[in-house]
Amino acid sequence: MADDETNPPYLVVVNHEEQHSLWRADLAIPSGWRRVFGPGDKSDCLSYVNENWTDMRPLSLRRAIEAASRTPTPD
Repeated sequence: MADDETNPPYLVVVNHEEQHSLWRADLAIPSGWRRVFGPGDKSDCLSYVNENWTDMRPLSLRRAIEAASRTPTPD
């Protein structure tokens, strides 16, 4: 983990829609977000995001699409 001003440690935070963001570890996490990884250096956090945020659609959209696919369409 980096400890100087040019390479501050980061966190990965996630909101209720499962959208990911990098956040500096020395800043308060905003309301509505929670930490899921870190602190770590920026490259480690980006690797986590790339491996874990594979579907960019918000959770509510994914759920709506899933529900619509289970609803029979009229003929």
